[in-house]
Amino acid sequence: MHDPDRPAPKKVNPGQPNKQGKTGTAPSDAIILFDGTNLSQWNSSDWKIENGELIAVSGNLTTKQPFGDCQLHIEWMAPDPPQGGIWDRGNNGVMLMGLFEIQVYDSYTEKLYPDGQAASVYGQTPPMVNACRKPGQWQTFDIIFFAPVFKNGKLEKPAYVTVLHNGILVHHNQKIYGQTGHRILPRYREPISEKLPLSLSAHNNPVRFRNIWLRPLF
Repeated sequence: MHDPDRPAPKKVNPGQPNKQGKTGTAPSDAIILFDGTNLSQWNSSDWKIENGELIAVSGNLTTKQPFGDCQLHIEWMAPDPPQGGIWDRGNNGVMLMGLFEIQVYDSYTEKLYPDGQAASVYGQTPPMVNACRKPGQWQTFDIIFFAPVFKNGKLEKPAYVTVLHNGILVHHNQKIYGQTGHRILPRYREPISEKLPLSLSAHNNPVRFRNIWLRPLF
């Protein structure tokens, strides 16, 4: 775990963002979590909106509504020029159910342990390839998540996730072995609700976000 000498995913070019810098509108059945105008879907925090973009400040930004199985689209951008030390460089996280982190990180600039680089299931599974764009360019995560299932207080089925980073498949139906975290052995410590709020997790870096939407599945 967290071994910098662990074989790293090969780097691939995800292509250039389109000239408009947009990826289109959300599906008609999506819940719009952030469209550049307000944070009405989120609990209060010190995160801020600037020029229609959401900027991480400190702590977690957490949705008011709980979610379970879902399709999530989110766009993010690491600062340009890069800011902070290696541990903070573009560092943030998409916390599915507030428990399972898909890492946001400037893996174009910095080499970090593979299970901590961008699009990793943090502390567990590196992405199949490094699809990061340069800092200052918008990046996309498209995430298909299936929550863990418990029956009579016991784990019946773990969580699974499929992730596309900048349109490139980096996880396919990947098992999540338990709650993610730094230097912890993952396991399901106790029964988890079918639905819990989604969080974005600041880590001393002004990462920007835009165009966040979610489709509950089933």
